[in-house]
Amino acid sequence: MITGLDHALIVCPSIDDGEAVYSALLGREPDWRSNDPGGSATIIFQLENTALEIMSPTGGGPLARRLHSMIDQDGPGLKSLIFATNDINEARAMMDRRALKPEEIVAGESVNQLGGKARYWSRVRLDDAATHGVRIFVLQRRQPDPLIVKPGKPDAVVSLDHVVINTANPERAVAFYGGRLGLRLALDRANPDWDMRLMFFRTGALTIELAHKISGGVGNQPDKLWGLSWRVPDVDAAHARLEKANIAVTSVRAGRRPGTRVFSVRDGTLNTPTLILSAEPAAA
Repeated sequence: MITGLDHALIVCPSIDDGEAVYSALLGREPDWRSNDPGGSATIIFQLENTALEIMSPTGGGPLARRLHSMIDQDGPGLKSLIFATNDINEARAMMDRRALKPEEIVAGESVNQLGGKARYWSRVRLDDAATHGVRIFVLQRRQPDPLIVKPGKPDAVVSLDHVVINTANPERAVAFYGGRLGLRLALDRANPDWDMRLMFFRTGALTIELAHKISGGVGNQPDKLWGLSWRVPDVDAAHARLEKANIAVTSVRAGRRPGTRVFSVRDGTLNTPTLILSAEPAAA
C-alpha cells in the first residue's frame, strides 16, 4: 500500500524566508516553485528518498486561511507527512477497510515557475482522529514526474534519515503505524538511561521514529510531529558550511547508531528540531 514517504510538509508565514532558511540548511536550491490559486506559495527540495515541501499562505483564499490557522495554532514548523503509493485507489480502499476514514481522492497539479514544466498527482487525506492527531496524506505521482533529485555537493543534504514523532501511547502507535498503516516495525526498544522508548518503522529507505518518554506514563494525548534528521556525505564539511553561514550548531559527536557522526542545528530550522548525520557509518 505505502511505498515510502513522498514528502514532509513545513508551513511558515513567508515563502521567501522559508526558501532562504532551508536553502542554507540543506545546502541546495529548490527544485520546484509554484503558487496555488487557493492561496499558497510552495517550494520543493527533492532528495534521494523523499522531498521537503515548504508552503506559505498568500492572499485570502481557503487554503491561505487554513495555513494561517495552522501557524496561529502552534507556529511555523513540521505540519504533515505525505506517504507515497503506486495505486491510490487500492490504497484508499485498504485504508477504508482499516477504519482510517479516508477522504475522497483529490487530483492535483502544479506548474514550476523555474522552468514551466507541469506535474500531476492524486492524493487522499486520512482522518486526524484515526491518525491520533498527525496530519497524514497518501499520494500517487503521475509518471513521468519532472520533479527529480539533482546531484549536490558533499556538504549538502542528500536524503532524510528519519522523522521523529512524539507519542504518549506507544502501543497505540504500534497498532496504527505498524498494523493499520502497514509500515515495517524494525525496532522497539526502551532505554531507561534516555528515559525513552523508541519504535522505528521503516518505509522507502527512511525511518518513522516514534518516541515515548517513559517517565511520563501512558496517556491518550494526540501524537505530535517533532523533528527531522538529514543525511550528508561529508558531515564535517556540512558542519563547517553551516558555521560559515552563522547558523548555530553543536559540535560533531558520535551518533547513537554505531559508526555514525552527528550534530544538532540550533536555529534556522523554522521551529523544527533538526539533526545532521553522516550518510553512512564510518568504516571500522
